[in-house]
Amino acid sequence: MKSEYSCFLFDLDGTILDSAPGITSCLAYTFATLGLPVPSAAQLRAFVGPPMLESFRVITGLDAAQSREALTVYREKYLDDGAYDSSPFPGIGPLLRRIHASPIPLSLATSKPELPATLMLEHFNLARYFDIITGASTDESRSSKADVVAEALLRLEATGADISRPVLVGDRIHDVEGAAVHGVPTIFVTWGYGSVAEHKNAIAVVDSPLKLQIKLFGEH
Repeated sequence: MKSEYSCFLFDLDGTILDSAPGITSCLAYTFATLGLPVPSAAQLRAFVGPPMLESFRVITGLDAAQSREALTVYREKYLDDGAYDSSPFPGIGPLLRRIHASPIPLSLATSKPELPATLMLEHFNLARYFDIITGASTDESRSSKADVVAEALLRLEATGADISRPVLVGDRIHDVEGAAVHGVPTIFVTWGYGSVAEHKNAIAVVDSPLKLQIKLFGEH
């Protein structure tokens, strides 16, 4: 199997897993626990994908201290029972198996912290398809997509992988913009949580894992 790309980076939420139910329910719990107004369903859904700490500030206007407190409450609840309230998107498992069977290395590149990301992939028996699992750091010092992409490429290179022609697969504008910081193109998937406007600068837009496979491997 040949590809014009030397390595693949995959986002998690909205790309591999439909994780919105667990995330939004834990967010609603967080706001209620802190005695704050619970955002609308649309606002809660907007949290899915971008760095969580940033979203508390940008989407709901919490200050730095409130955002940190909210993040602490959210993470505890999410690890307890929110992380597994998700499911792989149809067709994504076979695609990851296909990539794993190829010589092209694969890294996760998610703004979700590595621990829940790893646990979720293991829960759905998908972790085995990844050469590297890269996510945000627990202290949020590495949380932007640009920082996660940089770390994923460093880890892949450390294994001896060719990182000269990487591509990111994602579903939100922060995937596109974060990857672009490092000159990495993005293939945008429409089954996730992004809007039409968010894929303007992606190199390709696909609406199924089968079409994504064609883009990744140049198959017809």
